[in-house]
Amino acid sequence: MSLGVSLRHRFEGFALDADFSAPDGITALFGRSGAGKTTVVEAIAGLLQPDEGKVSTADTVLLDTGRGISLPAHRRRVGYVFQEGRLFPHLTVRQNLAFGRWFAPRGAATDEMGHVVDILGIGHLLDRRPGRLSGGEKQRVAIGRALLSAPRILLMDEPLAALDEPRKAEILPYLQRLRTETRLPILYVSHSVAEIVHLATTMVAMSRGRVARAGPAAEVLSDPAAVPYIGIAEAGAVLAATIVGHDRADGLSVLAVSGGRLRLPHVEAPVGTALRLRIHAEDVIIATEEPAGLSALNVLPATVSAIHEGEGPGAAVGLVSGEDRLLARVTRSSVRTLGLAPGKPCFAIVNSTAVARSDIGGLEAG
Repeated sequence: MSLGVSLRHRFEGFALDADFSAPDGITALFGRSGAGKTTVVEAIAGLLQPDEGKVSTADTVLLDTGRGISLPAHRRRVGYVFQEGRLFPHLTVRQNLAFGRWFAPRGAATDEMGHVVDILGIGHLLDRRPGRLSGGEKQRVAIGRALLSAPRILLMDEPLAALDEPRKAEILPYLQRLRTETRLPILYVSHSVAEIVHLATTMVAMSRGRVARAGPAAEVLSDPAAVPYIGIAEAGAVLAATIVGHDRADGLSVLAVSGGRLRLPHVEAPVGTALRLRIHAEDVIIATEEPAGLSALNVLPATVSAIHEGEGPGAAVGLVSGEDRLLARVTRSSVRTLGLAPGKPCFAIVNSTAVARSDIGGLEAG
């Protein structure tokens, strides 16, 4: 099932004009404050009536202003998870989950509670009340309650924003499993690139009410033209990687990517584990000749794919290595000195010690 969105709406001093689609999996709706994310989410949920628009799933039209269709919010079957769990404090976790079923239409296919409990790892919490749960546990219960309402779409409005870093790390693996095991479009509103790297299959970057870039998350994050909307400090590549070995003596793990091998500080996971790896643009150096006599361990053959020069002295250079896209932050002067241009072969040097634990997605909790 997929979600199609086309919206036009005006407020005083702001105009929304957004078109995108969200396939199964997690689509990250990203942008700075005032980009229009909340307006989009409220229009999808039926909490705001846009001036013009269409919102549809594969089998149902929720909104089509041209045809006079606008299902009320309670009939749209949209699961909504807020920044806070908003659980009923006087009910147990089991009872909070069961409450979600009240909103499932008669005869609608819905997940079994046992399956949802298993995906979210909350079986040991069923008899507790919310007052005895951590922030991450409350959010997992809130997600379970939304799933048990048999939604067509799941909207998650910055669900980790109120959590500290340990609680975020606790809940991320469960959201990854949710992405994999539910055939459901999930629209995930966030301003955190780190969360997007861990979770999103698709990314929609918004700016001033418009969709600036949209597509597979790895492509958008590594697109030099998307840097103004993401921010150079956050921009970078997302690579699919597999652990192929551990060098215990040096404290390094060897990861296979499509362009070669990367050696990183030890990753606590067995050989064969598939990961998502975030490489920041500022941690990639470009060489036009194969380097020698360097302390750097990671050198990948690459080709320049695109160059985007900013207003200052910097430039973002897109690279293709194997099937992966990389992004490097260099100066305009370096672009000229090295003769960088689309199609030019080069080498990408990746700083191994700059890849933090938070830049590695796909690891299980624990």
